Amino acid sequence: MKFFSFSFIVIFATTMLSCNSSGQSKKVNLTPPAGKAVAAFAEGCFWCSEHIFEELAGVDSAVSGYAGGHTENPTYEQVCSETTGHAETVLVYYNPQVISYSDLLDVFFLSHDPTTLNRQGPDEGTSYRSAIFYSNDKEKELAQQAIRKYTPSFKNPIVTELSPLTAFYRAEEYHQDYSANNPLNPYIKNVSMPRFQAFKRSCKLKMKR
Repeated sequence: MKFFSFSFIVIFATTMLSCNSSGQSKKVNLTPPAGKAVAAFAEGCFWCSEHIFEELAGVDSAVSGYAGGHTENPTYEQVCSETTGHAETVLVYYNPQVISYSDLLDVFFLSHDPTTLNRQGPDEGTSYRSAIFYSNDKEKELAQQAIRKYTPSFKNPIVTELSPLTAFYRAEEYHQDYSANNPLNPYIKNVSMPRFQAFKRSCKLKMKR
């Protein structure tokens, strides 16, 4: 469960009640538009990682959702209960002529700590695990190469999970573009934005702004 102050819990609960009409998550067709590609990464809170990937030149959009589990159409509450097997994941739609899958793997390893098992910052549980969900053997190979590349950069072993992307469920609509739509949220201010700024300082790829 994300770390919230008491006041934010009240606000969040109100938001949840007001968003019941958005329903459950929705299974996404994983076939990308012509000339585009998709990639899926789990690196803790999807509010944080969605913001990071969407700021990259060549990325059309990043969708917050769930992957790696065994429950169909899971809700956020179910995923947070750690009973569905899903990880909070972002599905990244990108232009491979502008940014490569290897570039996205660099972003993945520069934007979170891949050595903390089932935890990222204040968020703990299997739904916050580090994972790369690959779509084909080439992506799997590139992910394995990236793990070897970044292993010397960390004091502790990388525990990132490598799994095939068999299904992705788009999270409830109030989760989409959460950071942009809720800049004053305590979690966004105290966790997401510091993480984003730290990533920007280390990233050498072109950003949108």
